[in-house]
Amino acid sequence: MTDSLKIRTGTPADIATVMTFWAEAAEGTDRHDTTEAVTALVERDPEALLIAESDGIVVGTLIAGWDGWRASLYRMAVHPAHRRRGIASSLLAVAEDRFRGFGAFRVDAMVLDANLDAHRLWAAAGYTAQDDSSRWVRKMEKGQPLEGSP
Repeated sequence: MTDSLKIRTGTPADIATVMTFWAEAAEGTDRHDTTEAVTALVERDPEALLIAESDGIVVGTLIAGWDGWRASLYRMAVHPAHRRRGIASSLLAVAEDRFRGFGAFRVDAMVLDANLDAHRLWAAAGYTAQDDSSRWVRKMEKGQPLEGSP
């Protein structure tokens, strides 16, 4: 791990930096992340956005979402120049501690199928791909009702 690594929760003041960071460091940038969506996340759950910094520079992020029932991880991203230094593991440890505090009994992580580096990270952390179910999604256009909805 980087000696100067600090993990903290994100604030509204961090959102522009995080958006720029994700564009450079995150996989799957087609997720339609917006400043408004991240702002809503931070306002709704001020401890959900975890930021790893080294010497004051953002080097990693993880969203540790808790909805009162499920513990879910999103947007694990480590800057390419800072990978393989324990940053992702440190972010994950902070997230899991957060979930333990809520009494969570299981944590799920959204991991892109094609991101084989991420598969190795999650496997090394003790996570396994779930083989008895799949995530089903339906895309929604902002301001538009779902097709076929009443």
